[in-house]
Amino acid sequence: MKHESSRSFEQDCYKLLLKIPEGKVTTYKEIAHALGEKGYRAVGRAMNRNPNLIDVPCHRVVKSNGEVGGYATGSCRKLELLRQEGVYVSEDGQVDLSKYRYVF
Repeated sequence: MKHESSRSFEQDCYKLLLKIPEGKVTTYKEIAHALGEKGYRAVGRAMNRNPNLIDVPCHRVVKSNGEVGGYATGSCRKLELLRQEGVYVSEDGQVDLSKYRYVF
């Protein structure tokens, strides 16, 4: 699905985020793939622009290698939110995708 504007792309990303249950994560690449896109970096930019950080849980999106990655209010906050939801994050900031990955 190609998007006419970055705004509609962002909204489509946010709709997908609402499907991810607490205690699960997905990747930027998986969101792009679910939208029929290749631009996983564009997904990262959409996450950074998210105006409703808790209601639209972009903290549940991690890098394809399991690294937690950035967050609009800081990666420490992202770690805190994931851990509150029961996602184990190692000391070096890794999530076990084989255990916590949500697939669309």
